[in-house]
Order: sequence, then structure tokens, then C-alpha cells
Amino acid sequence: MRFQFIHAADIHLDSPLRGLEAYDGAPVEEIRGATRRAFENLVQTAIDREVAFVVIAGDLYDGEWRDANTGLHMVDQFARLRRSGIGVYLIHGNHDAHNRMTRKLPMPENVHVFGHGEPETLTHPALPVVFHGQSYAERDVTENLAANYPEAVPGKFNIGLLHTALAGREGHAPYAPCSVDDLLTKRYDYWALGHVHVREVVHEDPWILFSGNLQGRHIRETGAKGATLVTVVDGTVEAVEPLELDVFRWAQVTVLLNEVQNRPEAVVHIADTVSEEASQHGSRPLAVRVELTGVSVAHEELRRHESELLDNVRASLLDVGSTAVWLQQLSLKTRSAKNLESLKHNPALGELLDNLRSPENRTRLQEALHQELTLLLAKLPTEVRDALSLGHAGSEEEQDWESLLLPLLLEAEGRP
Repeated sequence: MRFQFIHAADIHLDSPLRGLEAYDGAPVEEIRGATRRAFENLVQTAIDREVAFVVIAGDLYDGEWRDANTGLHMVDQFARLRRSGIGVYLIHGNHDAHNRMTRKLPMPENVHVFGHGEPETLTHPALPVVFHGQSYAERDVTENLAANYPEAVPGKFNIGLLHTALAGREGHAPYAPCSVDDLLTKRYDYWALGHVHVREVVHEDPWILFSGNLQGRHIRETGAKGATLVTVVDGTVEAVEPLELDVFRWAQVTVLLNEVQNRPEAVVHIADTVSEEASQHGSRPLAVRVELTGVSVAHEELRRHESELLDNVRASLLDVGSTAVWLQQLSLKTRSAKNLESLKHNPALGELLDNLRSPENRTRLQEALHQELTLLLAKLPTEVRDALSLGHAGSEEEQDWESLLLPLLLEAEGRP
């Protein structure tokens, strides 16, 4: 027997996308409707792929509805799935926990919402599939919910729905903490996880997977977003395929300005770099945060005319091909190149500068940094320490040591 299902989570229906509303010319209404349209993409994809059912692992809503239209839109989309014979099995997470939602609407008969009192098991009416799940009773769930989930039902394809941070994930509250071993002991065939907004395959055979959120909502949620299509053949997961369902994307772009001589050149280089980034996202509108780095002779001009630079870059991004691009933020972190000659007066720093600029010495410099500068790395600023970490120093990728170290050298030269 073969069937497919979609695993989604963290839809945050009607959640506002943050960071562009104050930007003149930003498509505010398009931004506000992004989560709805991503949800519609999910439903349409389920219908087009003729999946057997959809599982949603928490945070269908972003919180209490501002008005009933949020709930009405959700019911309408679930009704589309009902008319196509597609079931929906969902749990609520921290954003739409039982005690946070006072408004409720009757669900279509194809939708099952797992209760919040204890784990619940439900059998699919037509397939040898069993679902196990538990919704949140309140936002701050600190106990291990998975510990109380039942063992797998023999002879069935067992799916567990859980809203959790597992043992912890950066940027996410440690709700419903548990270990991978806690999940493996249940002997389920697939764990559909929610709460973490980055897609992550935690374990294979059996599959434990965060599908990520359906639509990025701010600059910290960059890249493709969507759900996961799972193919099951004779009780075994045959394929797991990411689905890109988002309608608006966010990106962070670093632009190195070592070679630019003036502001016009900088604007062209920034636009070219952002255009290359935009080309990776198809026709989706893109919001970008640009960080300008490097040691440049144009530094003083860029600093003096920072406001004009911002306007120039925004204007240049109005025409970058088929993708609409909005500049969410421009951060100027370049350094002046005018003081580089002063390094020659310091024998130690001058020698290091020569090594930085000598290709034949790069390997030797990497080895020296890896072996001898461990203590120094611990004292450097966080962003530089991360860039020069031992893992990077030993990597095969060629590092731009000059742009990384020259700012430190200039600062060191300027100290008494």
C-alpha cells in the first residue's frame, strides 16, 4: 500500500510580518496577507498531490484572533480539503494553547484536534495509520509530554505529533523538553515535530523531523519555508521531500567593499550582490538586510553620505529582474584604508600584513593561527572570534584573512 501525507507546523495564521511596515513603498497589505497565502499554498498542494491527510504540529494560530475572519479563513481552507477527501490531524502549541484561545468555530468533520489533557490516539478511518498527539493546555509547557505518549500500535504506521524544542534549540523557548531517545523508545514510524522554525531532520529510520514554519515572519527567519511531503510504501517511509510554500522571503547579505573606490561603485556592487541573492528565490518578493564590510578607500565618503547611500541602494534595488526587493536595513561596518600605510612602521604588524597579502603564505598563516592563537581568539570580539574559529581556520575554504584582521590591526595601531 502506498500513500502520502504532508507534515506542516507553525503556520501562525495572520501573524504580522515585522520589519517592513515603516518602509515607504513596502507592500504592507501583501506582507500582512503572507501567512494566509502560504496556508492556501499548503492546502492547494495537498489537493494537487492527492495526499491522504495533513498533520499540523502546533501553532496553527499566532494567538488570540483579532477578529473572527482568522477562524473563518481557516475553516474555509479545511473545508476545501474535506471536499477532496483529505483529513487534517492537528495539535495546538504555545501560541494557540487551550487557555490562550477564547474564540472557537466549529471545525469541518475532516479535522481532528487532539485534546490537551493527556496524549490521545486516533486511528485513520481508511488506512493502517495511527496518530498520537497532545495539544498544549497553556503556553508554558515545561514538562516532558512525550514521556506519557503510548507505545506504538503493532501492525500500524504510527505517527506522533509533538510541539517541542527537544533538548533545546537556539532562539526557541524550551517547551515540552525531551530527548531523541525519549521519542525513539515509543517505536513510532514518524515524529511530526513543531515549534522550531527551521527545517531539521533530527533522525532517520525512524524519521524525527521539524518541518519548520510555513512562512518566514521577520529577518531572523531567512530562506525557504514550507512543509514536508512524506511518501509511505508498505508501512515504510520511502521518501521525505521539502515543499517550498512561502510567498515572501527574508535574506541577510554581506557585501565586501575592499575594492570599491567611491559611493557609485559601492552602490553598483551592492545591487549586483543583492541581485545574485534574489535570483536564488525565484519570483518571490524578498526583503534583505545588507551589511557592508571590508577595508575600503571609500569608507569616509560612505560614512559622510550614509543617508544618500541608503536612498541610492534602495533605488538600485527597484530593478533587479523579476523579483521585487525591499531593503529592510543597511548596516555600514566598513573600515578606512587610509591608515594602512601606518602599519608599515610597526615591524610586527607590517610583517603580518605582508603575509595576509601573499597567497603562498596563506596555508602557513592558517596553520599558525590554528596552532598558536587559541588564547588570542578567546579575547577577540564575538563576530571576529566566530569568523576565525578553529573550525574555520582548519577548513579547506580560502579565508579572506585581510578583511577579517585588518580592522583589528588598525584598532591595535591606534591604541596608546
